[in-house]
Amino acid sequence: MTATPSPVGAPISGRHRVAIIGGGSAGISVAARLRRAGVTDISLIEPSDTHWYQPLWTLVGGGQAPLRGTSRPEGSVIPDGVRWIRRRALAVDPDARTVTLSGGAELTYEYLVVAPGLQLDWNGVPGLAEAVGHDRVSSNYAPEYAPRTWELIERMRSGTAVFTHPAGPLKCGGAPQKIAYLAADYWRKQKVLDRIRIILVIPDPVMFKVPGWSQVLEKVAARYGIEVRLRSEMAAVDGDAREVTITDHANGTKETIGYDLLHAVPPQSAPDWIKRGLLADPASPQGFVAADKHTLQHPSYGNVFALGDVANLPTSKTGAAVRKQAPVVAGNLLDVMNGRAPSHRYDGYTSCPLVTARDRMLLAEFDYDLNPAPTFPLIDPFKERRTMWVFKRYGLPPVYWHGMLTGRL
Repeated sequence: MTATPSPVGAPISGRHRVAIIGGGSAGISVAARLRRAGVTDISLIEPSDTHWYQPLWTLVGGGQAPLRGTSRPEGSVIPDGVRWIRRRALAVDPDARTVTLSGGAELTYEYLVVAPGLQLDWNGVPGLAEAVGHDRVSSNYAPEYAPRTWELIERMRSGTAVFTHPAGPLKCGGAPQKIAYLAADYWRKQKVLDRIRIILVIPDPVMFKVPGWSQVLEKVAARYGIEVRLRSEMAAVDGDAREVTITDHANGTKETIGYDLLHAVPPQSAPDWIKRGLLADPASPQGFVAADKHTLQHPSYGNVFALGDVANLPTSKTGAAVRKQAPVVAGNLLDVMNGRAPSHRYDGYTSCPLVTARDRMLLAEFDYDLNPAPTFPLIDPFKERRTMWVFKRYGLPPVYWHGMLTGRL
């Protein structure tokens, strides 16, 4: 059954028992779990009519998956019995328990789940907004650009390719370097790798924050001859000149590099309306929502929970993290609704499927303490495997659509 949104001009009045902001993986998963628990009067606020399965965009950019297979109509994934309010959230007043919506409407709630995702700050790097999608610049972080990434990779036979990673939290932290490996492996198979200079720009002092996987990725980069610039980030783009400026924070210098392909990942932050509101964590420069890292409950407003990319949690922002966070939020929200203290805990589990070749992958799974937390404990998680690549390409999408979004997994 496909959900039908409330008409844009329809009045939104009365008190809603549960309001969920965001119809992505986090919002839909929580809504499904609450419905399975028998909760009624759930309203989901989501302006888009398309639901995207974003983890496949890296493979779209690498020429290994079609873009059309990464989306479905939003109404088809909204659980039965959940009211879809197809408007944009503009503000939350947690004291008055109201959500201001586009079109001038205002919604009143008893309990609130905040999961609008994050925003891509294309204007955060001078020249990037003007260059992306043109001038041999692309990004797998937006569906309109991911297919172009593959076009650029497929056509390239010589020159310089630059792949960047921004400072600060971002969704799927491994994606900026995964596309570099997919491209390099393709060029290797086309026998042109030795004619292409590949530069990977990473803001951190290591390639990955968990040492075991960082060591493997160092070997992967060396295998392809990739120049890894640690403690560095993209500072500016000149699309007309096809030049990118890289800041090296280790020594305080800047270098302008001519490129023939630039895969640029923009800085990312909470939506602007979240940054300006009372739910934002003062400790987060990007304005992410404050949340207890174990219960996911807001520290100042006990009837508010946050999860997914918008939550200020000390773990990587991935769909796998959402899969573990959703049951915690749903369970703790039910506790609070029934007058109990939150009893469910999230341990920081996240997963980064690190594609290292066109048929190989590492599955990095870990918790808040950076301890490996493998789903398959008998398999060496530090070994590149074809089976893991097959799992990502063909196994995870149906698990997402039919398990996670329905509240079953």
